[in-house]
Amino acid sequence: MRAAIGLWRWRHNPVRRTTDVIEAWVALTAAVLLCLAVPAAGLAAGLSANGSLQRAVRAQYQERVPTVARVVRTAEEGAGRRTAEEAGEQRLRPAVVAEWTAPDGSSRTGTLNTTRQHARPGDAFPLWTDRSGRPVPAPMHPETARAHALIAGLTVAFLGGLLVETARRLVVQRLVRRRYARLDRAWAQAGPDWGRTGTGS
Repeated sequence: MRAAIGLWRWRHNPVRRTTDVIEAWVALTAAVLLCLAVPAAGLAAGLSANGSLQRAVRAQYQERVPTVARVVRTAEEGAGRRTAEEAGEQRLRPAVVAEWTAPDGSSRTGTLNTTRQHARPGDAFPLWTDRSGRPVPAPMHPETARAHALIAGLTVAFLGGLLVETARRLVVQRLVRRRYARLDRAWAQAGPDWGRTGTGS
């Protein structure tokens, strides 16, 4: 971060220009924003995201019920019609016909994908269902929610810092252009007398 470089322009000297003072104020403002406002924005975003995600996690744990499913047989239907992507998915998470118990105590049977590459009849694996007994994805872990919230907070802080630094650079660039324009005008006024002032020529 080069925002602090402009702070030297606060010092009093006879050649200090108005643009130097403005650049110093811009540097100071950028430094304060980067040290205080940007981290505060990132923290607020992270806490807000974590609160929302944790509420979603609690709702998922209330709506979903863990149970155990047992493999009845492998599911080979439609093997000839699978695409390459579906075939890869089938190798990683083979489909099986399994049975499980719904929250109301009734027995259910259906085709499920397992995380085991070799599922044999009688094998058991964990399963989450909704209140009616339909298979659903496992709820998000609270630590995963916190990790997502942390990423959200860091992203907001990074984007905020990038915005502040970009604004600072744009202002400084405009100030530099103004200095060059004033210098060009000064040279244009002094140009016809270059090197001859005070020589009596």
